[in-house]
Amino acid sequence: MKIFGLSTNHALAEAVAKELHTKLGLIDIQAFADGEIYERVLESVRGADVFVVSPIAVEANDSFMQIMIVIDALRRASAKTINVVIPYFGYGRSDRKAKAREPITAKLIASLLEMNGADRVISIDFHAPQLQGFFNVPVDHLLGAPLLSEYFKQNQLVEDLVVVSPDHTGAGRARNFADLLDAPWGVVNDLVAKETPASPEAIVGDVTGKNAIIIDDIIDSGQRMEVTARALRANGAKSVRVVATHPVFSELAGARLAADDDINEIIVTDTIPLINANQSDKLTVLSVAPMLAHAIEAIHEERTLNKYQIAQADDYKVVK
Repeated sequence: MKIFGLSTNHALAEAVAKELHTKLGLIDIQAFADGEIYERVLESVRGADVFVVSPIAVEANDSFMQIMIVIDALRRASAKTINVVIPYFGYGRSDRKAKAREPITAKLIASLLEMNGADRVISIDFHAPQLQGFFNVPVDHLLGAPLLSEYFKQNQLVEDLVVVSPDHTGAGRARNFADLLDAPWGVVNDLVAKETPASPEAIVGDVTGKNAIIIDDIIDSGQRMEVTARALRANGAKSVRVVATHPVFSELAGARLAADDDINEIIVTDTIPLINANQSDKLTVLSVAPMLAHAIEAIHEERTLNKYQIAQADDYKVVK
């Protein structure tokens, strides 16, 4: 078994390798003056189960091309299997045709990975679980909710909780997260909350005097989180914590959320690397490295992955 990390979130790849008591494989990655990417694997991979760890994030197109180029190099170097570990599956939000003449880019990404020779994909919290069906190779879809919920249990933040979805499309996610914490759940009517946050119709569910958790899979611009937090406070929530697996944090969303007086804390994972400007005293980052290491080990040893999807209590680690 060999583990390789690319430029995007190399720190996570190193943490995964450390969990597996090994070192990352050697790879040379360079960029030419015109932006073209050059990669060369610097050690033999013949007959090896190879795992490439890299999200499709930050500079999404460059990170995807790095993955595609290294797959080509590994295939030509006679790797036994090429397993792509994509903690954050960029382009995953383009998963259907919502308007005429739109592409389904998530399916395109899946097809390109397959055509290039990827034997398996491992990812965490697809934007839509049905993305698994876009692939004709095995997909191991890991869940971030058990790890994120463990934060509240470990820090004794389970009193008077209510879990809230920022819109109706995330109601299932909120319900599942609430089940893990044995808490009630609710949904924000985002159209009403945006215009009149204090309206009782802005929230479906009782949040008065509660410690509210806003749960989502991705924080991108952060606007929905701000609108939801404002509505929760206006309807009597005692505290508001923002929780998501993937901190995209575009346009310094992390900094803006930290400056929002309605938000007490932001809890995310390290699937995507964070720039300093998006970090703050309000931010808590949990590591997915133990989860990914378990998955890689189980795949390599041909063991079931089910228990690693639901039991993460022993793998609780805070990066920041």
